[in-house]
Amino acid sequence: MPEKNTVVGSKIKSMREAKNLSIAEISERSGLSEEQIISIENDQYLPSLGPLIKVARALGVRLGTFLDDNDSLGPVVCRAEEHDHDISISFSNGAADARKHMEYHPLAKQKAGRHMEPFIIDIQPSEEKNFKISAHEGEEFIYVMKGELEIDYGKEKYTLKEGDSIFYDSIVEHHVHGANGQGARILAVIYIPF
Repeated sequence: MPEKNTVVGSKIKSMREAKNLSIAEISERSGLSEEQIISIENDQYLPSLGPLIKVARALGVRLGTFLDDNDSLGPVVCRAEEHDHDISISFSNGAADARKHMEYHPLAKQKAGRHMEPFIIDIQPSEEKNFKISAHEGEEFIYVMKGELEIDYGKEKYTLKEGDSIFYDSIVEHHVHGANGQGARILAVIYIPF
């Protein structure tokens, strides 16, 4: 499937400008450097969820606001045949070369006011051994749809096979990747308190 562009950065920039906030103010509020904010706004680099959550908090919005298509209330149905048409967001694995290792396919971007973020995530094969772990407020639920997953969680390491699941507090430092350098596909639901 060809890589799809996202508009996350431009949404962040629009929100920041609408609130009359400078890059320096967002940097101070989020703890991220001005260079990081600029590269995120220009869609040059999408970091892991942790920094995006910090930007969302600095702007006073939910993380999901960056993905929302509209403000309508009510249930959202995401049909299987529509998945390939959804936007996808690729986050880097934290490496200096911004190599992408996870592609997120949002499943409820039309649902306004949500506190959970459901995704199908394609984890790319990677021989990387020195993972940059992350931590952020909230909880995560992961169900392995295909392949084998390895999760570094605090000082523990968990291996999950197809059909296995895990639920954890994301405030504990963690990293999710394919086991033995292989790719995987997971269903992930991320809850971030607002």
